[in-house]
Amino acid sequence: MRRPTIADIARRAGVTKAAVSFALNGQPGVSAATRERILAIAAEIGFEPSSAARALSDGRAGAFGLIIDRPARTLGSETFFMQLISGIQTELTQDHITLLFSMAEDQAEEIRMYRTWWAQRKVDGVFLVDLQVRDRRIGVLTELGVPAVVIGTPRGSGQLPAVWQDDEAATEAVVGHLAELGHRRIARIGGFPRYWHSRLRTDALAQVAAAAGIEAVTVAADYTAEHGAEATQDLLKRTDPPTAILYDNDVMAVAGLGAAQRMGVRVPADLSIVAWDDTAFCELVHPALTALRRDIPATGASAARMLSEAVAGRPPGHLAEPSPVLVSRDSTGPAPAPVPPGSGG
Repeated sequence: MRRPTIADIARRAGVTKAAVSFALNGQPGVSAATRERILAIAAEIGFEPSSAARALSDGRAGAFGLIIDRPARTLGSETFFMQLISGIQTELTQDHITLLFSMAEDQAEEIRMYRTWWAQRKVDGVFLVDLQVRDRRIGVLTELGVPAVVIGTPRGSGQLPAVWQDDEAATEAVVGHLAELGHRRIARIGGFPRYWHSRLRTDALAQVAAAAGIEAVTVAADYTAEHGAEATQDLLKRTDPPTAILYDNDVMAVAGLGAAQRMGVRVPADLSIVAWDDTAFCELVHPALTALRRDIPATGASAARMLSEAVAGRPPGHLAEPSPVLVSRDSTGPAPAPVPPGSGG
């Protein structure tokens, strides 16, 4: 079936195509009665203006951009981004805005894509994720004048508004929970150190653990199951292995649970496990994983609303989302009793 056009509306309304364009774009040049008739016909025949036509008429592309600089295999297993995109898309759909999504091999390629999108009027604004320490994207987008919203800490967002959740408060909740259970050696298997959220979690763990008299260590991984399992095995082979491990995502936590069980380490009798993101995976394994629950789709929806405001010339301020809530399940329990010296255990 052929898509309806402005010419079809003009023919049915008995007006020129210019008059239809004026009416559809809310511009002067037609009477109120004619405008109403044209809009009614457009709705009746299912007319939708193309993004190219909209860009020519009002300078808007009718699309927001999102580029993720992570390996495809990592992105495919991370539920975080799927939930984030669902929240963004739900909000944009209400305003008939398209989400232009792409992936990049590195930040340099990501920046080149932003420049191309903006020069070709493909997007009206962009979302920034995985904010990095000394992030070059901030300066480039600010210089270009591209409306943008950072999904991450405002500490590194420069002049751009940010929607964020308190990683420090979440870390405090996990350490507090484990400390109450008697744990004194805690490890965290984190993500790439170049990310701001990784740095904040690392610093928070060190500070909170030191204040509680707890030994804590962070090791870096790449968010994949393979690295999660390898890092877990390395930690458990140490002379004084941790009695609890916090993982920066659910994928690594599930892989870490499997690795521990294959080594004969009982969870939670010998080792307690906590996942940063609470997803269905956390409840499908045995024992079910204690995890930090946060409303990721709501964060995406908030970011979409903020970007719409920025594009409309109403720059929003930073928005702090509610802190993640720790959901206690069977993977955490009292710390194992120390082995007496000379017992051979």
